[in-house]
Amino acid sequence: MAIKSKKALVCHLEKAFDRNSIRDALDERLIYSVGKDALTATDRDWFMASAYVVRDRLIDRWMQTMSSYYEGNVKRVYYLSMEFLMGRALMNSLHNLEMDQATREALHDLGVELEAARDVEYDAALGNGGLGRLAACFLDSMATLDLPGYGYGIRYEYGMFQQHIEEGRQIEHPDNWLRYGNPWEFGRPEVLYQVKFHGHVAEYKDENGVVRHHWMDTDDVMAMAHDTPIPGYGTRTVNNMRLWAAKSSRDFDLGYFNQGNYIKAVEDKDRSENLSKVLYPNDSTQMGHELRLKQQYFFTCASLQDILTRYLKDHDHFDELPNKVAIQLNDTHPAIAIAELMRVLVDLHHVPWEKAWDITRHTFSYTNHTLMPEALETWPVAMFENILPRHMQLIYEINHRFLEEVRHHFPGENDLLRRMSIIGEEGGKRIRMAHLAIVGSHKVNGVAAIHTQLMRQTIFADFDRLYPGKIVNMTNGITPRRWLNQANTQLAELINSNIGKSWLKDLSQLKALIPLVENASFRAQYAAIKRANKQRLVGLIKHKLGLDVNVDSLFDVQIKRIHEYKRQLLNVLHIVTLYNRIRRGGDCVPRTVIFGGKAAPGYAVAKLIIKLINDVADVVNNDPQVAGRLKVVFIPNYDVSTAEIIVPAADLSEQISTAGTEASGTGNMKLALNGALTIGTLDGANIEIGEEVGWENIFIFGLTTDQVAEIQARGHQPGAYYDGNAELREVLDMIGSGFFSPSEPARFKPIIDNLLHHGDKYLLLADYASYIACQAEVDAAYRDQDTWVKKSILNVANMGKFSSDRTIAQYAREIWDVKPVGQK
Repeated sequence: MAIKSKKALVCHLEKAFDRNSIRDALDERLIYSVGKDALTATDRDWFMASAYVVRDRLIDRWMQTMSSYYEGNVKRVYYLSMEFLMGRALMNSLHNLEMDQATREALHDLGVELEAARDVEYDAALGNGGLGRLAACFLDSMATLDLPGYGYGIRYEYGMFQQHIEEGRQIEHPDNWLRYGNPWEFGRPEVLYQVKFHGHVAEYKDENGVVRHHWMDTDDVMAMAHDTPIPGYGTRTVNNMRLWAAKSSRDFDLGYFNQGNYIKAVEDKDRSENLSKVLYPNDSTQMGHELRLKQQYFFTCASLQDILTRYLKDHDHFDELPNKVAIQLNDTHPAIAIAELMRVLVDLHHVPWEKAWDITRHTFSYTNHTLMPEALETWPVAMFENILPRHMQLIYEINHRFLEEVRHHFPGENDLLRRMSIIGEEGGKRIRMAHLAIVGSHKVNGVAAIHTQLMRQTIFADFDRLYPGKIVNMTNGITPRRWLNQANTQLAELINSNIGKSWLKDLSQLKALIPLVENASFRAQYAAIKRANKQRLVGLIKHKLGLDVNVDSLFDVQIKRIHEYKRQLLNVLHIVTLYNRIRRGGDCVPRTVIFGGKAAPGYAVAKLIIKLINDVADVVNNDPQVAGRLKVVFIPNYDVSTAEIIVPAADLSEQISTAGTEASGTGNMKLALNGALTIGTLDGANIEIGEEVGWENIFIFGLTTDQVAEIQARGHQPGAYYDGNAELREVLDMIGSGFFSPSEPARFKPIIDNLLHHGDKYLLLADYASYIACQAEVDAAYRDQDTWVKKSILNVANMGKFSSDRTIAQYAREIWDVKPVGQK
């Protein structure tokens, strides 16, 4: 009865969504929540007032949603991720609540433009790239599909660093995203859990003679919850994202303070709270490495305590846990949760091992995001044992029982035991977290068809042999609400006026645009919108860099994390090739090559590639022989909000990773959904994009995964490509000799050495000729603007498969067994 009464009360008090009510609410919130009046209010004050008004309307539905989950005792899904790259929340919430127009009008009545308030919101950059943005899209889709889903992560005080470019080099500055407060979150000081580290394990026998373990003399940290409502589109469902902040178990040592040792008095507090201070500490040091492991355990331990507390409100045993709880591990970062759940069940609740393991395996599922063995996370046993001694014992036991299972199935195959062991012996004992995640989960998924196929055939072939059917595919997706409706409002309005708005919840409805490809009026409107989006990006480039760009040039875009396997360097080789051709009088369509992305602070080669891009840009952009036919732009501090401007403006989408290295990619989906044509390898989701949009509407080049494997097997000879291709040789010699760095001729020698003398690991030289030829095809296609626009529209129309709604519906059906819970 209490829940029903509370629900009735919430319904009775629900806020209105009309223009006049919103205007009155803005006035009230500005005065009583922000403490300003209209005469003194800044754009930031109006943003805060707007956020509070929207939040009030979210809360009504949030309370109803949470109550319905408890009332129905439904199975819930918990998405554990070290990253949630949410971006700005104001416009996303306004669009999902369908109150953007009323709010715009209400603010205008008060003399304020919505865009001015929007633009002062800080990006919530609690992620590094695709992994965190995928998690954000998934939360949006879970709410839109009325699925009882929760996100769990860390409330980093400092998010992904602010990237400044100084003299062409990346300089990292702290990202103090909480400087002005976060109006979207609710701190929960009453939701506080203890997290233990270090100490030792005492073994004893209980009254029944059963051996038990007690983890004691630990260093303790408290995890405090911060909740953020996540609204779905076209539904009353508002789900929850709960992020954990580290708090000291002892804020202040009065003894040290009274002795005058003020630093020592707060030392424990500072050390404890460093756990949630920064996203991805530089783990090239031992201290940074330990902090990274502690962060992973910190948030998984707190999340499991919270999940089990919620479960135990309605249950007095754990038999039903897999029927009420589905936990998805987003990569291996939260994989320690498998050992932690075993610790809770076996040590704290005395569940027998076999039963506890069965419960654990049926509760967890794991998403793999990489095929590169060196990128699979491992931890040194000695370090792990020091920080989490009981978990090390549990992992040894899990591994022992698992290897017995392998021996039983494949007797005499001793090398198989070595390959499959959770404990690797190469280069010192290390825990293979992906192996733990596979062994401890009931399903393991890849994120694109080719990625999943290669998982089964290469890095996890042994596990596929032992557990046939366990590794399944869930091709990634993106939310069309943010990446088309919000980022490209003019295109969204054009689509709505022609086929209606149903595509916002069923992206396959965009296929209704296909007949309009032959409609000259529609094509003209579409092209005008693309040009307007490009003009907006021209303004951003001018504002940030002071650089003039030709709006009618081909906007060639590569925006993603800077990494050798993503091959921004191959793009640079093409730029220099074009530059040389232009200087020799060659003809090409005007082209603006646009880069954006951050390099990890400790990744020297990636940072040197950024410097090379900027040095090449400095020469090309200032050479009178080029005369504006080629421009190179590196947009600093690439983030979600910047992507929302770049993506709708792109003509060409660079997805050029070495075949077999990119698990899926989601940038390729965002760009294609906004009408950019893809140039790419047969890697990740590029293959499925080609299948959907038509191979004639995408540009494919380079080696296949089979050809890559063949070259690697026989030994790559990069020197042969250098000797056999005069253009390539000229380009590499220019970079290596200091043409682009005359003040320091040897600056880029490490890059050239990597290509010519250290194996060219990602096969840039093997793919160079094919890439250059494919770019010539792009050049020719862009000259026929009418045909290009048709291809662009067909990309938009055929991207329905790549909605995160489709992905999440598949997870819910095939892995989680979670059903929608509609809100009244």
